[in-house]
Amino acid sequence: MTRNILSKTAATRRKVLKFGAAASALPWVHIRTAGAAGTVSIFFWDHWVPAGNDAIRKQVKAFEDKNKTEVKVDFITSQGQQTTLTINAEAQAKSGHDVITIANWTLRDQEDNLENVDDVVKRLEAQSGPANEVANYLGKGKKGWFAVPSSWGTQNKGPVARISLFKEHAGLDVQKMYPAANVPQTPEAKAWTMDVFLATAEKMHKAGKPFGLGIGTTADNTDMAGSIFASFGAQLIDVDGKIQIQSAAVRQALEYFQKLVKFLPADAQSWDDSSNNRALISGAASFIYNPPSAWAVALRDAPAIAEDIWHFAPPAGPKGRFTPHSMNFWGIWKFAKNKSAAKELIEFLMQPDNVAERSTAVLGYDLPPFAKMSESHVWDKIGPPVGTVYNYPVRPQHHSVAHLAHMPAPPEIAVQVYNRGTLTTMLAKMKAGESIDQVIKWGNIELEGFI
Repeated sequence: MTRNILSKTAATRRKVLKFGAAASALPWVHIRTAGAAGTVSIFFWDHWVPAGNDAIRKQVKAFEDKNKTEVKVDFITSQGQQTTLTINAEAQAKSGHDVITIANWTLRDQEDNLENVDDVVKRLEAQSGPANEVANYLGKGKKGWFAVPSSWGTQNKGPVARISLFKEHAGLDVQKMYPAANVPQTPEAKAWTMDVFLATAEKMHKAGKPFGLGIGTTADNTDMAGSIFASFGAQLIDVDGKIQIQSAAVRQALEYFQKLVKFLPADAQSWDDSSNNRALISGAASFIYNPPSAWAVALRDAPAIAEDIWHFAPPAGPKGRFTPHSMNFWGIWKFAKNKSAAKELIEFLMQPDNVAERSTAVLGYDLPPFAKMSESHVWDKIGPPVGTVYNYPVRPQHHSVAHLAHMPAPPEIAVQVYNRGTLTTMLAKMKAGESIDQVIKWGNIELEGFI
């Protein structure tokens, strides 16, 4: 995942970084309306695409005008962990914004400090269909929903391929496999399996255009590896918190990776979340797992590469297809001063038209967490090539589910395994020549420490 992507005005990387730094330093923006009947404060994650911030400002203004409520808005960059630091500081002080943007595992850390939002999620699901699997896993605790799944910065990290290279070296037409149209699963997509994935990785390696898959300990690498593991039904820790590293499914997944890592870049174990982007944009790699950010930067810096990129669904393993998913939420502090207005604001921002407007502004990067919202036409005509992100959302014909590495293990354990990079470290050890038995033994010791 790149740290910034193109806006419709083709902002440069320097401009985007400058915008983020300036926004994080600014005080709250007070937007006053006549006859305001209360005040609510919110901090938004400072979007990598400046047009996204502009779109949500416009929507906040519309909410103010409609509800006669003053909204104090702050945009906080995630660079340097600023969003997480802000959340932790507010939780400790029991003071700050009414509404916060909170992502993935950080959400579970704050479960006891956040207001129940069952009523909001219930209405949104009644309108737009059920929230996806990751939303339920992270945002729903023993006492119900404690944050509202948001489209703001939410993303998939699915397959991204060079169209011409797949045709030339693997005989695969990814546009035919996953056309930019609402059609049933094609025979080519059905045949897109882990065996074909492995064979294609070998062909691309021999052609000097390897798969740009890293096995370092950062999020993109862990999410990719976790989704492939899940396709074999492999879990390091199960839903009951029991270690399953010695299971037949885990061994099967490791046997698969033992073959796959041979075809990855020589330095794959040192890759971070920007390495795969650079590999695709430079033309060195034929394939990565990523949101459309790499394509969007290529559109600016390497347009010929961008015009040769297609996004589509993951390959199927014995237990199905799993799309790596990273999710943001909007939560309300229990100490918030205006909880009713906070709920109204979140629900307003998550109306289908508002979600679609924001997603359009960021070139389709933001994904809605509710099923029916993925039927939007936001992703139909984005390009070039036109339709390149049509299959970026999980669609019914993909027969795939949203997935976060190490779910469904208890989140308080899964977060440790995730942040430690245990799974990708196991893969790196195999790439360095260690046996599967050695890797399992090492991994078991690690997992026992987490339990």
